[in-house]
Parts: sequence; C-alpha cells; structure tokens
Amino acid sequence: MTDLAFPVPRVRAASDASQAKLRARYRRESRFRAYGLIAIGLTCLFLFALLADILVKGLPAFVQHRLVLTIPIERSEVDPQNTRDPETIRAADFSALARNALRAQFPDVRDRANRRHLDAILSNGGADVLLNRVVSDPTLIGQSITMPVLLSADADLYYKGVGTRIQQRTERGTATVSGTTGEVAIATSTSVFGPELARVKSALAASAREQGAEAERLRSIALTLPPDRAGQREELEQHVRDLSARAAELLARVENAASPEVLSAAMPSLLVSINGGLIKLTEIERDRARGEVLLPLKSTEPAAEGTWQLVTYTVPESGRRLNDRSVAWLEQLQQRGLVQPSFNWAFFSSGDSREPELAGIKGALFGSALTLLVTLVLCLPIGVAAAIYLEEFAAKNRITEIIEVNINNLAAVPSIVFGLLGLAVFLNFFGLPRSAPLVGGLVLALLVLPTIIIAARAALKAVPPSIKEAALGVGASQQQAIFHHVLPLAMPGIMTGTIIGMAHALGETAPLLMIGMVAFIVEAPGSITDAATALPVQIFLWSDLPEVGFQAKTAAAIIVLLVFLFIMNGLAIFLRRRFERRW
Repeated sequence: MTDLAFPVPRVRAASDASQAKLRARYRRESRFRAYGLIAIGLTCLFLFALLADILVKGLPAFVQHRLVLTIPIERSEVDPQNTRDPETIRAADFSALARNALRAQFPDVRDRANRRHLDAILSNGGADVLLNRVVSDPTLIGQSITMPVLLSADADLYYKGVGTRIQQRTERGTATVSGTTGEVAIATSTSVFGPELARVKSALAASAREQGAEAERLRSIALTLPPDRAGQREELEQHVRDLSARAAELLARVENAASPEVLSAAMPSLLVSINGGLIKLTEIERDRARGEVLLPLKSTEPAAEGTWQLVTYTVPESGRRLNDRSVAWLEQLQQRGLVQPSFNWAFFSSGDSREPELAGIKGALFGSALTLLVTLVLCLPIGVAAAIYLEEFAAKNRITEIIEVNINNLAAVPSIVFGLLGLAVFLNFFGLPRSAPLVGGLVLALLVLPTIIIAARAALKAVPPSIKEAALGVGASQQQAIFHHVLPLAMPGIMTGTIIGMAHALGETAPLLMIGMVAFIVEAPGSITDAATALPVQIFLWSDLPEVGFQAKTAAAIIVLLVFLFIMNGLAIFLRRRFERRW
C-alpha cells in the first residue's frame, strides 16, 4: 500500500493590526482588573480607618478608674440612734464620708474654693457602692472601710490621657524658694527660665502683629464710610487707636528681652517641682520667677542642681476642664498608688445618666431586646405565611403581580416613612403607649416584613419541584406536601433572611425617633408596654451631648452594636453553610 503524502497547511501569521487589537484588549482587561483591585483596596482602607477610629475612641470607655480610700463609717453620721434600719442608713450622706476621706489625703486644703475643686475629683454617685455595702452589713458602722470610690468623668479621662500632656525637665543650678505656701518667689543661679521667657515674648509679638493687622483693616473700613455716618467712623477710628496703642505696648515689651512677663491662663502652664512641693509660675524672668504654691513645700532649703524640675502642662488651663491644682492632686494620688483601673462593668449594668461616668446601656439593651422580640414574633410567621401563599397557593393573575411589585417596592422605602406610619396609626389612631417596645416592634416589623417575604420566597423556590411532586405522587395533599416536605427544606434559607432582616432592624434609628423612643430612660423596661429606648437611639442621644465623657461612651455603644450585628450576620452565614443543600 502506497503512503500518500498530504501537504501540511501553514498557519498564516496574524496581521499586525489584529495583533495590535489583541494587545489593546489585554491592556484594557489589565486596567479593569487594576481598577477593581484599587477600588477594593480603597474600600478596605476606609473601612479600616472607620473601625480603627471607633475602637480608639470607644475602648477607653470599657476601663474606669477608682480611688482607693479608707473611709470611716461614723455612727453619728450614718445611724445616730443605732437602729440599723435600712431606711435610716440610706438617708445618710455617704458622699460626704467619701469626700472627707479624700480631704484627709490633702489636709492643707482648707479654703472653700479649693475644697470644691477637690470634691469634684469624686463622682456624684461614687459612694453608692459604699451605701449598698453598709446597708447589707450594718455591722460595718463604726469601722473604717478601705474600698475603691468612683472618680468623676474629668478625672477618669485625665488618667486615660484625655487632658494635658505633662513634660518634665530637670534643671541645672540651684534654686531658692522664699516660702512653703501661698505666693512665693524663686531665685535661680542660672537663666533657666530664659527659653520659656523667649516663647512668651514670641507669643506677644504674634499678638501685636494680629492687633496691628486688625487696626489696618478697621482703618480701611472707616475710610470708605460716607459723610452721613461720621459717628460710626469716629467709633472705628477710636477702636483703631486703641488697637494700635496695645500693639505698640506689646512690641515694646517684646523689644525689652529681659523684662518680666506674666503668664496667663491661655498659655501652657509652667510649674516648678521642688522640695517635695509644686509651684505654679505666674511671672517669670530669666533667672527668677514668682508663683503660687499648689502642693506645700517641705522646706525652703536651696535645691541643688538636678534635684528640682520644671514641669510643663502643654494644654493651657483655659482649654481644660481640670485646673492646674486638680491635675497636681491627681498626679500625687497616682504617685501614692491610690488610683485603681478596672473593667467598667457598670457600662453594661447601669442605665442612662446625666453624669458620663455613671451612664450605661442596660436600659437600651433591654429596650432593644424587647423591641426585637416583638418584631420577630410578628414578622416571622406573617412573612413566612405570606411567602408560602404567594409562592404556592395564589393564582398567577394581575392582583398577585401587583402585590409582588408592592412588596418589592416596600423593601426599598426609607425607614423614616415607616416611623411616620407608626406615629399616625399606632400612636395617634390606636392610642398605644408612646416610647414603648410594643410600638417600636410593630414599626420595625412593618419595615422588615418585605425583606423576610422576599427571602422566604427565594428559599421556597430553591427547593427542587421534584420534592413536592414526589409527595403529591404518594397521596399527600398540597398543604401536606408544602408544610411537611418543602418548608423544612427551605427553613435554613428562611432563617438566614430573617436574621439579616433582624440585624437591619437592630440598627434602625429613624423609625424609633418618630414614635418617641428618645426619652431619658434610667431604669430598664420590665414589659413591652413600659417606656424604653433602644441602642441606636441611645447612641444618637449621647452623640448630641457636649460633655467629652460621652464621646467615649458613644463610641463604646457603637462597638457593642457592631458586635451584635457581626454576631447576627455570622450566625446567618453559619446557618446557610450548615444546612444548605446542593441539589
């Protein structure tokens, strides 16, 4: 048999134009992939920045500082008749006992103003634990109890670093103080205050430039005024002369580099730690200063080189809630080992309060739990029943199409619309109690119901039709085939949709605001008809308060809310993966 040789066709090389198009297509795909990676990276970066900001602001709220004091429980103050009656003991002023124990730490503080600042270190509710302890054990009356007492929000924030940064610098040369209390003078052997004096002079020069610029601006305005406004022009010119005179005075002080300068509350506080005491400087020169004693000195002996320090509170006293004397007390208490940080369990076990250190989320947690319970009880059976009817029993006609379109539209309606509906129907028409979990649950059930219906219908569709057909084939009724066979297989998908819907309801604020769940609630609600608030609303209320202490509380409440949302979404993912079946 003869082998036949067939010619092998050559593959024609692609033209240059087609190769160029191919390379351009690959470049477009690469750019598109790069754009997608950049978008994902930016999203992750923004999410990380958001979570990091919340954590940095909120984590300090989970720690609370207390002051360990030895408190004498004087019988004359607590139970003078020795009745040991709980009501008599509760009527005693335990806060005064705690304040007296704190004053014993600083016996030199005798005037009323400084005692008021010292008392402000303790919280108004700091003695509540002491009261409860004595009420439960009246045998403690007449004894001294060593226990931690809650600090005020300002003192607590200071120990957390929200206040002023303290810088210390050990000085050279000797320093001599004229007294141990009151107004004193400090003389040094070197020009240790020269750098601080130069900074004060620089600040005065900047202020002089600002006042000179303001004078020029007002002078130009005065020149543009018409003749009929001569009175106003004269006022402006007088103001210009005053500003110019002040600017000239400041410049003269700046030019005299050796002249003493007064330290105002708008400048960083300068203090001298010497001979076991602390002096706040009010006037400085290069080698001497005057000041007020904050902590009494032990002696007036000259301090040798390296034994005294210049302390700077970088934030001016006018920009802090704690004055210099209070900061000095707090520093001394910490040096004595009396400050005790601990986990802030009261954040979870206390209700709302006007005082930041006493405020907690217990009432909001109970209110959210009751509201979500009402929401779940209403929307789960109604939503599943509606999905089963629309998917399995309802006739496919014009009416059911309109119903399905409206359900899909309701899922996209802004949540505040449901709040307005609840306000108009449940409160004004039916007269249900305002700010109650019952009304909040009804409103949120309306909000979540379309989501659950859509998720339940999708879960029912995911079950293969052969399951129902097999059940019908062995004699089961339509109802039996659906409830005994189809619904159990669709339940994981239904539960996943329900959990996601409940997580959506947990984070809603606008509907609850419309139905009045913004009241100041201290006690946790006991039933669905009691006045209550919810966690998102509590966050909204705290974010609107001006106190710095509530900023950390707000971020901490956001962390708690995010943890609940992550848990609920994680549970939904777990259920979907655990019970999901692939047909």
